[in-house]
Amino acid sequence: MKRCDKIYAHPLYKEHMEIIRKAEKDRKFCLHDLAHAMDVARIGRIIIAERHLDIDTELFYAAALLHDAARYCGKPHNISGAELAARIMPDCGFSSDETSSVCNAIRCHRRDGGANEFSKVLYEADKRSRMCFDCTAADECYWEEEKRNLTIDI
Repeated sequence: MKRCDKIYAHPLYKEHMEIIRKAEKDRKFCLHDLAHAMDVARIGRIIIAERHLDIDTELFYAAALLHDAARYCGKPHNISGAELAARIMPDCGFSSDETSSVCNAIRCHRRDGGANEFSKVLYEADKRSRMCFDCTAADECYWEEEKRNLTIDI
C-alpha cells in the first residue's frame, strides 16, 4: 500500500494530525489519532471481506486515514476532510476517480454513509471502532445512546 504510505508521509497530513494531537492532548473521549484511523481501516476491511464487497483495500485504507484528519479546521470535519483528501490524494498517486470516491465517502461518514457501499462501510467501521461499552467517560459523552457502540463486535 505504497500510496497510503505516501498519505501518511504527506506534509499536509502530518500537519493536520499534529493539530489533532495537540487539540486532543487532554481529551478523555474518543480520540481521532492514527490508531483510530487504523482501527477504522481494519474493521472496514473485515466488513468488506465478510460481505464479499468489491471495494479496493488500498482505497479504503486511504479513506480511513483521511476521514478525520481535518477535524479542527473550523467547519464540519466531513467537509474539510473531503477538501483535504482532494489536496493530498493526487500527490500520492491516486486517480481523480479514486480521489472522488474517497472524498464522497469522507463527506458521508458522519451521517448514515450515503448511497453507495464504500461510504456505508466507512460510516459503519467508524462507529464500530468506538468502544463505548468500556468508556470511562460515558456519563459525560454527548453521543446519543442510539449512536453508541455498546457491544463487542469486530
